[in-house]
Amino acid sequence: MTRGFSFSLPVMVVVSAIAFVYFCTVFVFTDRWFGLMTSPGIMNAVAYTAVAVMCVLNYVFAIFMDPGRVPSTFLPDIEDSKVPIHEIKRKGGDLRYCQKCSHFKPPRAHHCRVCKICVLRMDHHCTWINNCVGHANYKVFFIFVVYAVIACIYSLVLLVGSLTNDSQNDKQQSADSFRILYVISGLLLVPLSMALSGLLGWHIYLILQNKTTIEYHEGVRATWLEERAGNAYKHPYDLGAYDNLTTVLGSNIICWICPTSKHIGNGLRFRTAYDGLPVTSTSK
Repeated sequence: MTRGFSFSLPVMVVVSAIAFVYFCTVFVFTDRWFGLMTSPGIMNAVAYTAVAVMCVLNYVFAIFMDPGRVPSTFLPDIEDSKVPIHEIKRKGGDLRYCQKCSHFKPPRAHHCRVCKICVLRMDHHCTWINNCVGHANYKVFFIFVVYAVIACIYSLVLLVGSLTNDSQNDKQQSADSFRILYVISGLLLVPLSMALSGLLGWHIYLILQNKTTIEYHEGVRATWLEERAGNAYKHPYDLGAYDNLTTVLGSNIICWICPTSKHIGNGLRFRTAYDGLPVTSTSK
């Protein structure tokens, strides 16, 4: 399911940055290090272009793919033995109900004040894609970040190699004309690589725990409350590292780096560590 698109300055900034980095990497760094018409030059240009295409493709999917909306007809069945977890409000113990959307919330769903909808398995609202990251588009968002990190590091390697090659060949006069591109690229790529690598590490941690960003922060509070009561808190959706990975990325390892989403289900029900046990409730 796709969604409409409205103008977004952060998205335009990202698109401009991608175009600038790609141009500098292929037509400046690669050309000045290897020469675009040489075998190493062609190989690096093709490899970087492939990474850039996958990066852009997943970015577009993350923007236009609907994150997953809660059906207006959704009603929780508290007597269904196949659903061992029901999330309730901290105050009152009632099933979670969205007053703004006028319907019940399934487990892991949250209302986004920016998109003005309830999003299935909501992770966060991302300004840089002008969209929520939720059940339906989380995988393409994650893969976009993976390819973005690879592209940034690859570009940095070619930048450094190009500078080293210029220095060894003593092409100072020729290098001066490209100095502004090297400076801008360095100032852009270094902090971008660090920020994206940190973001990638964070989401790898979340995937291995089968948590969303929202659930991580809720889990911090839940852990504190359980420890005060003398109990140990366990995240109900943590199935073990490998099962957590396949839940998000799919069972076919080859498809982990592809924008496929046939494995994710409808987002209204998720496997839990308590499947097969008596029905319980968790507060939200």
